[in-house]
Formats: sequence, structure tokens, C-alpha cells
Amino acid sequence: MKFVLLEEFGKAFVPRKVRPKLRSYLLKAGVEETPYKLFGGLFYLSLAITAIIYIVYVLPYLNKTFGSTAVLIWTFIAWITIQLAIIGVIMLGIYSYLDMVIFNRTKKIEEILPEFLKYISENLRGGMSFDRALFSSIRPEYGILSNEVSLVAKRVMSGEDVEDALEDFMDKYDSPMLKRSFGLVIEGMKGGAPLADLMDRIQADLVETMELKSEMAATNSTYVIFLTSIVLFIAPGLFGLSFNLLLVFQKIAGTLSASTAGSQSSLPIRISSIQVDPEGFKTFSMIALGIIAVFTSMIISIIRKGNVKQGIKYIPVFAVVSISMYIIFRLIFLAVFGGLVGVT
Repeated sequence: MKFVLLEEFGKAFVPRKVRPKLRSYLLKAGVEETPYKLFGGLFYLSLAITAIIYIVYVLPYLNKTFGSTAVLIWTFIAWITIQLAIIGVIMLGIYSYLDMVIFNRTKKIEEILPEFLKYISENLRGGMSFDRALFSSIRPEYGILSNEVSLVAKRVMSGEDVEDALEDFMDKYDSPMLKRSFGLVIEGMKGGAPLADLMDRIQADLVETMELKSEMAATNSTYVIFLTSIVLFIAPGLFGLSFNLLLVFQKIAGTLSASTAGSQSSLPIRISSIQVDPEGFKTFSMIALGIIAVFTSMIISIIRKGNVKQGIKYIPVFAVVSISMYIIFRLIFLAVFGGLVGVT
């Protein structure tokens, strides 16, 4: 028997009412078949991870804390809670990945849309009907847009109205540019407007909009440079300096405490031992730099691209470079201050 019932398990966790919406969502990401086997495999994976966590961490704690009956009850509760949490994390990861895939596909369609509309306009001026001009514009270099228009063509060839097929296509993606462009085309078809001229005007407006966005991004480059400097140099440098100042103050406090032990201090102030753990501060610094990297990359993405999602790809780069610079600054300041007060 095959490794048991992967597809059946996958289908069992997807309610029938949800399946059409799930398939529609996956089609936006370019996934033509619902991966029920993958869902089943992820269920087994969550089961294995839950078992490991339970055996290594939960069971020893329960045996030390509760009696046999309570252990059974808490085992059931802990197992269900852990596995649901793991499944939730896996689902969130898959959703985030698919959402980024859909977003990138939408951006690629928007980038090629002006050229595609221009090509349709040329076909219309050559005497073709709109549906013929649309289908003749399907070219490999148009990539995702070409594939989507091919689906529209198949639906029209099967007898569906071209306007309905286009409406479904433009509603498929969350793109104001796509909806506005093909919405105007559909209205033009219904009103009998000259489609070639309409296509040219839409294409010109799209090109102008893209140029304005590029100019705005160039104008805001100073803010981008400033934010990048903060996350890559200024914040790591300040945290590195703070770490070494902490070591210096601990050394000074320890020296003063030793020199004044058992005698009445004549100093106007009293320096007690510093309770901040350097290792804890080091961990805090790295976590803080990671959080700063996340939000800075999102802010930069909003400034340059007008949305948050395109900044997600910068997060790992910013986080790694920021933490690496923190380690470098920490070592540099350690060499400077260590020579002054004998900190090694």
C-alpha cells in the first residue's frame, strides 16, 4: 500500500465548500491542480514534529508534575494544541508564499500590459476583429499575460462571450491597472467606440503612469539612502557601542566596589554593580536589529514601489547585513575600550 492515503488526508482537511475558492486562489498563483497529496504530506509532517516535541519536552515535564491520570488528560490537550499550532504555522507559511507568487505574477502582467495593448491596437488597425486581434497578440515573450489570454481564447472558442471572459480575467487579479484597462475596453466594445484609438490612449496613460512612478521613486532616493544607512550602519554601530559601554561600566563598578569594600566611601555618588547581563543584551540587540530590518525594508518598499509586499525580499539581506555589521562594530569597539579598561 502506498504511503498511506496522502490525497485522501489532504481532501479530508479541505471542506467541499472551500475547494472551489481554494482552486481559484491556486490558479492565480499558476497552480493548475490542487495539491491534495502535498496537504496530506504536510499533515504527516506536523504529526512527526508534534511527536518529537511531545517526547523530548512535554512528556518529561508532565511526568515530573502530574500523576498518571492527569498525564493522560494533559497529553491529549498538549498534543492537540501543539499539532494545531504547527499546522497553523505551516498554513500561514504556504499562504504567505502563494500570496507573494500571486503578487509577483500580477506585477509581471502590469509591466508587459502596455506593450500588449499596443500590439492589439496594431492588429486592430490591420483590419482584424477584436477577438481575433486579442488572440493574435498571444506571444511567448508576454509570459504570464500570454497564458492568461490563452485561457480567455479557449473560453471564447467554446462559445462564451468575449466580454464575459475578459471580465473574469480582470477580476482574477487584484490589479487596479488591469481592471481599469480592460474595463475601459469592455465599455468601449459595448458602446461601439473605435477600439484601436481607445487602446492607444490606454497604453499611453499606462506608460505615463509608470514613468511618474519611476520619477517619484528617484525623487525619494534620499530617504531610501538615509533609512538604509540607519539599518545597515547607524543602528548596528550604536548597539555595538552600547554593548562595550556596558562592559566598561561593569568593569568600573566592579573596581570601585572592590576598592571601597569594608570602608566608608567619601565619593558623592555610589556606583553599585550593574545587573544587565552582557549576553542578554547581545541577544536583545540582534533581535532588535532584525525587527528594525523588517520594518525598514517595508518602509523603503512603500517609498519606492508604493506597496509593502515588494519589500519582503529585502528583509533577509537587511537582517543578515545589519547583524553582521553589529558583530563587526562590537569587535572594533571591544578592541578600543578593552585596551582602556582591560576588558577582553
